[in-house]
Formats: sequence, C-alpha cells, structure tokens
Amino acid sequence: MLIKVYKNNINTKTIEQIVHILEQGGVIIYPTDTLYAFACDINNVKAARKLASLKGKVLEKSHFSIVCHNISQISQYVKPLSNQQFKILKEKLPGAFTFVLPTSPKTPKIFQTKKQTIGIRIPNNAISLAIVEMFGRPIITSSLPCQEDDEDCSYANPELIEEMYENLVDLVVDGGEVPNIPSCVIDLTEDYPVILRKSQLN
Repeated sequence: MLIKVYKNNINTKTIEQIVHILEQGGVIIYPTDTLYAFACDINNVKAARKLASLKGKVLEKSHFSIVCHNISQISQYVKPLSNQQFKILKEKLPGAFTFVLPTSPKTPKIFQTKKQTIGIRIPNNAISLAIVEMFGRPIITSSLPCQEDDEDCSYANPELIEEMYENLVDLVVDGGEVPNIPSCVIDLTEDYPVILRKSQLN
C-alpha cells in the first residue's frame, strides 16, 4: 500500500494511519532527510526481526539506528549526556547525522549488544518527525539495501520502491523525492567526536 504525504501540508489523519500500522507491528518504508528507509516499533521484537530479514540479516547481528523526535526522547535511551555531547546534538539536530552513543539500561534488549552503543537520528524531515511525534516513542530505522543491478543505489522514487516492496512491507509512505545520500555518522562514545562516515549533505 502506498500513501502520499505532502511535507508542506501534512494531513494528521494520514499520520494516524501510519502510526496505527506501526502500533500493530507493521514494517513501513518512509522518507527521511537522506534516504528512504525501513521502520518499525522500537518495542516490537517480531517487527524488528522482519526488518532485519528485509536487510538480509538476523536481528542479533544487526546494527540499527533509532529515529527520535527530540533530544529529550534521545536521553531516555542513552547514558546521561555530557555537556559536550548535548552541545553537539543541539547544534546538529535535526539534520543528516547519525550519532553513536552508549546505551542506557532502559534501551530495549535488541540494542543491548556487546558494543553497548546505539545510533540515533532526528531527521530534518517534517514527515519523519510527525510520525515519531504522534507515535510517542522512537522507531527502529534502517536504509533500504542496494540491489546488485543498481549501481547508484537509487531509492529516491517512492512509486518504484512500492513496486519492489509491496508484498514485503505493510506500507510505503510517499513523501516525494529525497537526496538519496547517506547521513554522516559520528561516534560520540569517546572524549572526542570521531567521524565514521562522511556525507555529501554536510
């Protein structure tokens, strides 16, 4: 199923429909400020396993990020932020960044890996933020995997995405074209920030 959402004129009832699917354990594809990505409920292990299988992985060996609505929500899932960490997040978010932070005891078990870290995002995309705000908790997220015959990994056209995944996910949210460029990944687990992946968007 494909649902159109206009980022400059978001329909609340449409967002309610998307959130309902997430609440029922569905896996969706939605737009961010970087790429189209899979998403599911952070508290639903079954949905997370389905998402992992769509990436060709098992959940226990997956390294997913979560999308939050604001820094306050982030703080519930990571260890207490230092002044430096908070300053960086405040400066860069919302934006095309994924920050790696130490997990807190409240972090769901699926993120309690040996690394004890979690990737967090607050996309600069009105649709993403509207979904997470209404949902009331973060969503697990992971970008769509590249296909072998897709050299430029082009996942910017939601109608083509829907054709590819219509029988594999519960919903594709058409939010128009996206930059189709991965986010910048920054590790904030040490004393100094470490850039793990640069992005053309930053």
